[in-house]
Amino acid sequence: MHVHIIHAHPEPSSYNGALTKAAQQALQQRGDTVTISDLYQSGFDPVEKPANYPDRADMAHFAALNEQRHAWQNGTLPGVIETEIANLEQADLVVLQFPLWWHGPPAILKGWFDRVFVSGGLYSSSKRYDSGHFRSKRAVLSVTTGAPRQAFGPGSRGGDFDTMLWPLQYSLHYMGFSVLPPFISFGVQGHGYCYEGADSLKKRLAQNLDEWRCHLGKIERAEPLVFPGWHDWDEDGRALNLKG
Repeated sequence: MHVHIIHAHPEPSSYNGALTKAAQQALQQRGDTVTISDLYQSGFDPVEKPANYPDRADMAHFAALNEQRHAWQNGTLPGVIETEIANLEQADLVVLQFPLWWHGPPAILKGWFDRVFVSGGLYSSSKRYDSGHFRSKRAVLSVTTGAPRQAFGPGSRGGDFDTMLWPLQYSLHYMGFSVLPPFISFGVQGHGYCYEGADSLKKRLAQNLDEWRCHLGKIERAEPLVFPGWHDWDEDGRALNLKG
């Protein structure tokens, strides 16, 4: 199996960094190949803008979808985007490693979605969801958060992860990926927030790394999350009453 990791944290020595290293080591030890896109270290620009497309379809009016389609058709996509797409094409499993910031991913990862999933190339009106470009591949989110596990859930103080991760996971489904249940590392505390003693924290986070390695070791057996597909909608995109 070939695994590609999208790493989105600015500090290499962070716990996110430790999770990416643990994943790389665990996967390679079992014979898998691993590549990594470290978005911060590579200086990935998350902003979609006219300057990304010197060969414009329309010089008078910038529309990202139009310029993406034009660049795809004419072979003029930015080199960094071509590289990111090639990494996805080669992967059997894509891992997105990031911290939860303001109840969502860092802006650099959202911008990666904006720029890499090219309209007219990787998706079209008919090439989406269960007919998506990446329908033979799987994806999984690995997310860190500072608050403890018990603070999360419907109506809870930290928010509901099913809701907070829905935009990313549904976008991956939109692109055709089979999306596996996320791996969430709770209680990565610090910088003014403290929920347990230092010794307990160190032990628990070390155990969490072991659980992440173990999780990846049996990732082939993970059941994908269930999302609706084309057969679940009418011609206007409204949900069908499957029971009726």
